[in-house]
Amino acid sequence: MTTSLPAEVESNRQPDHEINPQFLTRWSPRSFTKQEVTEDVLLSLFEAARWAPSGSNIQPWRFIVARTEEQLAKFHSFIAPANREWCEKAPVLALVISYTKASNGNTSPSHAFDAGAAWGYLALEANNQGLITHAMGGFDHNQARETLQIPEDYQTHAVIAIGYRGPVEALPERFQEREAPSNRRPVNELLFEGTFGQTL
Repeated sequence: MTTSLPAEVESNRQPDHEINPQFLTRWSPRSFTKQEVTEDVLLSLFEAARWAPSGSNIQPWRFIVARTEEQLAKFHSFIAPANREWCEKAPVLALVISYTKASNGNTSPSHAFDAGAAWGYLALEANNQGLITHAMGGFDHNQARETLQIPEDYQTHAVIAIGYRGPVEALPERFQEREAPSNRRPVNELLFEGTFGQTL
C-alpha cells in the first residue's frame, strides 16, 4: 500500500495504482554528504543486485567500485564536468558494465537489459538502507574503459553515485531547484494491449 510518504515525495508523486512505497520514495538526489558508507551496508546493495533476473541466468553485470581518494580521482577524470560539480562529494562511485557474450560465444541480446535490472535492484536496496543513489550516463566511455582497464567484451553503461543525502543548500545554485522527486508518465501512456498503439 502506498502510505506514509515523505512530504516531498507525496507532493510530486502519486501512483495511478496501489504499489509498495519503495517505488515512490526512491529517487535520484544530487546532494551527498561525505559520510562513509560502511562495507557491510555497501555490500548489501550489491547483494541485492546479485539476485536480479537475467537471460539464461548468465548474470552479465559487473560493478567497478571506487571508495579511496585515489580510486575516486580516477573516476572523476572521466565524469562529465556538469556531473562532477555535485558527485565529487559522494563517498562511493560504481561503474556498471556488462559482459556482452552469450554462452555460445555470440553477442548476448539481453546483457544491457539485464544490467539495468541489476542496477534497479541495487537502487531499491540503497533506498531501503537509508542511502541515495544517482546514476549518470554523462561520462567519457572510452576514457573509462582505458582508465579502468576494461576488456573489449564488456560494455560500459553508467556511473552510480552512492552515499547519504546532504542538504539542498550544499549544491551549486543551478541544481537546487531540481533537487526534488520527479513525476512519471501515467500508466496508460506506457501500456499497449495486443499490438503497438492499442491502449487498454
